Amino acid sequence: MVKDSLLLVPQEMQDLADDPLGQFSVGPVGNDLFHCQATILGPRDSPYEGGLFDLSVDFPKSYPFQPPQIKFKTPIYHMNVGPYGDICLDILDKNWSPALSISKVLLVICVLMTDPNPDDPLRFNLRDEYRKDSSAYENQAREWTRQHAM
Repeated sequence: MVKDSLLLVPQEMQDLADDPLGQFSVGPVGNDLFHCQATILGPRDSPYEGGLFDLSVDFPKSYPFQPPQIKFKTPIYHMNVGPYGDICLDILDKNWSPALSISKVLLVICVLMTDPNPDDPLRFNLRDEYRKDSSAYENQAREWTRQHAM
């Protein structure tokens, strides 16, 4: 299984390099293909627009049969991202499929940045703020983006 992962991870990186989506990039940290860093450009028309967000991407030895562990390293004001960068996203847990690639996962994270999921928050106080006053939530997210991601 490790052999499959050793072939698949570099192939996914090469596929991204050959056909970049422009919204994000990912590459290994040093020579360790199982420990990578991704950068997401804050999605247009979101409170994160203009920001650069770094994420750690750790592939388990059993990848693609188990999901990568992905965390925001850049602080982000988001109800689905915990204070230590954990991301509440079903495809990184119970709905993982070996058919998913790192580019598909990062694309879903970009969508989550544009459309947070109040039904599955990690930070309930932010979810409550979002439901009560979404413009105040978005203003605070913009401020955090200016402070931490620019």
